Amino acid sequence: MVRARAIVSGIVQGVGFRFFASRLAGRYGVTGYVKNLPDGTVEIEAEGEKGAVSGFLDEVKIGPRGGHVSDMRVEWLDPKNYTGFSTY
Repeated sequence: MVRARAIVSGIVQGVGFRFFASRLAGRYGVTGYVKNLPDGTVEIEAEGEKGAVSGFLDEVKIGPRGGHVSDMRVEWLDPKNYTGFSTY
């Protein structure tokens, strides 16, 4: 189990990005959360098997239709044992 914290920037608010990330999390079986930050970026914490989290993050970089990811900073952390994936 691994946990990644990602800060995603670009056109990522007001374009369904959190819904997009939540659907991807379900597809990859990862837990954690996604939330908008006041500076216009989106924060994601994703936890699960390393391959699942990596695949999830690879697709997050693509972003939803209507959005555009210009940068994604990822930090790998110890797991927190999330039980689901929340949208804030």
